[in-house]
Amino acid sequence: MIIFDMDGVLVDVTESYRETIVRTVAHFTGQNIERSLIQQYKNAGGWNNDWQLSQKIAADLGTAVDYPVVVDYFQKIFFGDGDGGLMAREQWIARPGVLESLAARYAFSIFTGRERAEAQMTLDRFAHGLTFAPIVGADDVQYGKPDPEGMLQIMSSFPGHGFVYIGDTVDDARSAKLAGVPFIGIGHGDTGALLLEEGAKALIPSINDLEGALATL
Repeated sequence: MIIFDMDGVLVDVTESYRETIVRTVAHFTGQNIERSLIQQYKNAGGWNNDWQLSQKIAADLGTAVDYPVVVDYFQKIFFGDGDGGLMAREQWIARPGVLESLAARYAFSIFTGRERAEAQMTLDRFAHGLTFAPIVGADDVQYGKPDPEGMLQIMSSFPGHGFVYIGDTVDDARSAKLAGVPFIGIGHGDTGALLLEEGAKALIPSINDLEGALATL
């Protein structure tokens, strides 16, 4: 079974989740941050939850904001007010036929830092004809990544199966390691190097290169 992370793996979230972090921080601090700063936090690990990360960056810039307040503002930007919000800017990364070809040989599931309903909304929009089951989101676990709780949930439902996890962050790699699952990283530059340091069995530039990487395991 292939277990996928979602953001940055199946879906380009540069203009959705990442831009929502930028706007949330700007709203509370009056300061515009570069997206490269967000990646620095992600590369440090421990910031898989974008609500928590928005609160942390604001605090580091000198503005303390209560967590529920951050979440509320973040969600308003992400979902919008009848216009789809920044979520509507998401782009599916896989080229036509790539995942369909893999689905003929592998079962698919998802372990994501999104809430499950948000993940399903994006799959409904882009992934017609593909089955991902189960989908484990942030609201399905007590502990988020890098804790492997969500991955272990999936594994417990399929005893005797082999697994591989596909992700793009340090927290993804650490979660796979803690679960004892081979990890394939998606990334380049400093992030790619970190994923290899965290034990990635292969490093690829995008999900479109996954088939070749799977052949090396």
